[in-house]
Amino acid sequence: MKLMHDATPSIAILTCHPETHSQAVHRIEAQTGWMQGGSLALTYTLKGDCSRLRIPLPCPPRWADGLWQHTCFEAFIMVKDKPAYYEFNFSPSGEWAAYLFGHYRDGAPLMEEALAPRITVCRTGESLELDAFIPLDRLSHIPPHTPFMLALSAVVEEESGQRSYWALKHPSDKPDFHHPDAFTLELLTREQ
Repeated sequence: MKLMHDATPSIAILTCHPETHSQAVHRIEAQTGWMQGGSLALTYTLKGDCSRLRIPLPCPPRWADGLWQHTCFEAFIMVKDKPAYYEFNFSPSGEWAAYLFGHYRDGAPLMEEALAPRITVCRTGESLELDAFIPLDRLSHIPPHTPFMLALSAVVEEESGQRSYWALKHPSDKPDFHHPDAFTLELLTREQ
C-alpha cells in the first residue's frame, strides 16, 4: 500500500466469531490509511494455510452481488452518530460490490462505476493480501473532513464449504457485520 507520506496507517486485528471457527486461518489484520487525493486505503492480510481455502480466481473487475457467500473482505462506513452507512465487498477475484443503507439493513445496491474500488491481490501458500482503495469523494453521505466510523470484516470459505466470520468486534451472538456496535474504528478526517 502506498500511503501519503505524512499519513500514519492504523492496524487492527479481526477476530473470528465464536459461533464459527477456522482451522486454516490463523490471523487476519486490517490496515487503514489515506492515499493522495483522499481515497481510503485498506489492506487485509490473512495468514494461514491458503491451500485449504476457497479463494475466488482472478477475473475482470466488475460489480457482483453475493460476494459475501465466498471468501471476501468488507468495509462498512458511516458518519459518526448517523444512521446511514455504506457497505463495500472486495473479492480476491477483483470483483466488488457497494451498497447504501439508510438504516440498519435497509438499503440498496450502488452499481456506479465511479464508486469502483481499486483492488490488488497478492497470494502465497501462507498468506492472502488484498488492497482496496475507496474513492470517498464519491460517497455523498460522507462529507469531507467529517469524523466517520468503520466496521471491517471478512468472510473466509474453506474447501469444505464451511465459512468463518471475522470482524473488529462481534456485538451479537450471531455474525452480524451490520450491527451498529460493530463500527468501532474512528477516522477523524478525510485528507485531501
